[in-house]
Amino acid sequence: MIARRHLALAALPLLARPALAQAPWPNRTIRLIVPWPPGQATDLVGRIMAQRLSEKLGQQVVPENKAGAGGSIGTDFVAKAAPDGYTLLAASIGPISFGPLLHRLPYDVERDLAPIATFSGSPYFLVVRADSPARDARGLIEMLKRDPGKHSYASSGVGGAQHLLTALMVARTEVDVLHVPFQGSGPAMAALLGGQVDFAIETLAASGGLIREGKLRALGSTVGRRTDLMPEVPPLQEALNLPGYDYIGWIGLMAPAATPRPILDRLSAELAEASRLPETRQRLASIGTEAIPRGPDEFRTLLAEQREAFGAVIRQLGIRPE
Repeated sequence: MIARRHLALAALPLLARPALAQAPWPNRTIRLIVPWPPGQATDLVGRIMAQRLSEKLGQQVVPENKAGAGGSIGTDFVAKAAPDGYTLLAASIGPISFGPLLHRLPYDVERDLAPIATFSGSPYFLVVRADSPARDARGLIEMLKRDPGKHSYASSGVGGAQHLLTALMVARTEVDVLHVPFQGSGPAMAALLGGQVDFAIETLAASGGLIREGKLRALGSTVGRRTDLMPEVPPLQEALNLPGYDYIGWIGLMAPAATPRPILDRLSAELAEASRLPETRQRLASIGTEAIPRGPDEFRTLLAEQREAFGAVIRQLGIRPE
């Protein structure tokens, strides 16, 4: 009798383990890995996502910066994390859409990461100096075609979003211009203001102040509709008759592959609801971005479309990283 009682007691922890393993998610702190330094756009948007998810999930979502190698260090950390919903990635277009097309990376986006949702987007704007003879986007293209090979554009670096978005516009409009890369958006805008280059496609964060001060003029945006951030500026898709030219510097949420679909759906739904709040939209607008919620399936489709479009232009123009 005593021996049987001891056996029964010994079995209790084993019987309890399945119940513990099935505790509802989330039941502890969630890490949100931001693969950029503090103050960068993905970091700022990531902190908004973390705050909103903390409020919605009833558990703390804590941002953690793991910067380096163009966002690939933090992205790889999440790609190799346990797929349990407790390690998430503040993802952005650079290390997810562009990086894999130009560099050999330690992760495979399609194999190692699960899209959850896009949360916000930053349109890019085609800008010229205020004294440029080009009064609109079509006028700029006509000017470039009149003198092939004699004009140039700036970017924040080879293979960056600014370079690839401009290269795609250049390829589709069949103009002959010189690409002049700089180390970041600040030097690129300084070169444009100083007359070293003729135009650029840049973020609102980098160009918005100069546009408002009347030093630059915005001729079009890369998003396929008018954006509330600058509604007076037409989309390049319309201004230059470029069907399908609809690109935005998205920021969103990803998780390790094999994260259970119910967790992905819950996170996506909570972010979609948070994006509809007026205070969320105001905070996003203050950093030059806007709410653009997409669920897992829409997000996956977006990634596939960007791989195809930018992979083609990289091959066509022979773009190589420096």
